Amino acid sequence: MRTLAVIPARLGATRLPRKPLRLLAGVPIIVRVMERVRALRVADTVVVATDSEEVIRCIQDAGGEAIPTAVHHPSGTDRVAEVVRVAGLGEFDAILNVQGDEPFVSGAAVRGALAQVTELGFSLGTAAVRAPHPVLADPNAVKVVTADDGAAMYFSRAPIPYLRDDSDAAELDEHVLLHVGVYAYTPDALARWVFLPPHDLERIERLEQLRPLAAGMRMGVAVIDGPLRGGIDTEADLERANREWTTFLPSES
Repeated sequence: MRTLAVIPARLGATRLPRKPLRLLAGVPIIVRVMERVRALRVADTVVVATDSEEVIRCIQDAGGEAIPTAVHHPSGTDRVAEVVRVAGLGEFDAILNVQGDEPFVSGAAVRGALAQVTELGFSLGTAAVRAPHPVLADPNAVKVVTADDGAAMYFSRAPIPYLRDDSDAAELDEHVLLHVGVYAYTPDALARWVFLPPHDLERIERLEQLRPLAAGMRMGVAVIDGPLRGGIDTEADLERANREWTTFLPSES
């Protein structure tokens, strides 16, 4: 099966201004993400989708391919869909979306998300990692709960599952799943996702994946082992990433 990887990147982030072009170990973050996806060898073609001419030039200077998109997209998935539609890339069997602030994305997460679509019969796929229960209190950490067949039931910034009774604490950690910023789609599922209007839950939680779930689309979740490494959203995240980068690639695939 032929796979297209698209890395959406917008320049207008507010918590970390000009995020794609900020430096991670001396190289722009968006270039680090592109290099990471290429190194994992999971896609036949890797492109960056962006609303910024500066990002396009940056990617081209690094030997990559970047495709311009509209500025006002409600989500990264909408940006991915524009690239597939406008650039004539709909001939792929599976489409992978790795967010442009995830240079630490693991091979297990990417392959797990793709397997939901290419092997397990879901039209949408993503990944999550088991996490210690203190992460439940962090609204910047997106949690997911799954059904017995591995399908996502809900994503939230709130503490899910909620521990109502301390007598159930022993079971809690088994069900605390931290979402990883990667998605896989069949072309038809991607087209359906972006045809749907943004949903109230999507707007309330600021989580794009709630749009297809609210419409009844099924998203398989690959549960993978750690380590817990998040995306880069803030200055503190960027400082952490620069500290950790030198030990990352040799130890994780």
